[in-house]
Amino acid sequence: MTTPPAHIEIDGVPAADPGLLAALMTGFGHFTAMQVRDGRVKGLDLHLDRLDRATRELFGQELDGKRIRALLTGALEASGRRNASARVYVYPDVRIVVTVAEPAPDGLGDPQRLTTAEYWRPAPHIKHLGGFGQAYHREAAQRAGYDEAVLTSPYGEIAEGAITNIAFWDGTSVVWPSAPCLRGIAMSLLEPRLESVRRPVTLADLSGYRAAFVTNSRSIAPVTAIDEVAFAVDEELMRRVYSAYDSVEWDEL
Repeated sequence: MTTPPAHIEIDGVPAADPGLLAALMTGFGHFTAMQVRDGRVKGLDLHLDRLDRATRELFGQELDGKRIRALLTGALEASGRRNASARVYVYPDVRIVVTVAEPAPDGLGDPQRLTTAEYWRPAPHIKHLGGFGQAYHREAAQRAGYDEAVLTSPYGEIAEGAITNIAFWDGTSVVWPSAPCLRGIAMSLLEPRLESVRRPVTLADLSGYRAAFVTNSRSIAPVTAIDEVAFAVDEELMRRVYSAYDSVEWDEL
């Protein structure tokens, strides 16, 4: 690893921990994001497994789940929050940063209009840092009046959203694109609880689907359009999807 600079300042103030700041500045690392309610998290084991697997792959070390739980609990207590949006970041030398912020609203998210962008994330199985490509396409989509970008191959195969997983409804099954993507925690919780399949989904296929929705750590939301292809909001489908997610037990930290 590159030796950290001997002195680092932020807005003219020396950094309290130059070694940690140097690790953050590398942009090399990974994270997980979660909603906390009354000190509990849905799919906690999935979050801890995600962090451990990525830490082993990127840094060649195990990551003790008990340590993560203690750091999360401590950060929540220090923030004075029991309900929150929390993130755990892991950097070189297995330096860990926990952030705590306002919780996302509960319930279904607002309907989303999406536009496509030709881009697939590197190492998509890792929730990694340095997502310039994702951020670039998402910001461009929002400047154009859309809510999110859908990432596709040069041949029009859909993988995922810039910060979401996307699923489609064919009238019988929930279809998750089989292209390489980050397997989100919400997706992982929903997939076995719904009539789900995985298969290739291309832009040419879109008009054959009856509905679509996106998921991430902050919300589940119906999709009303992808570029020029419009989708009806299937209220019954969205009730089933949210009910499936709502049925997942909250795990104590």
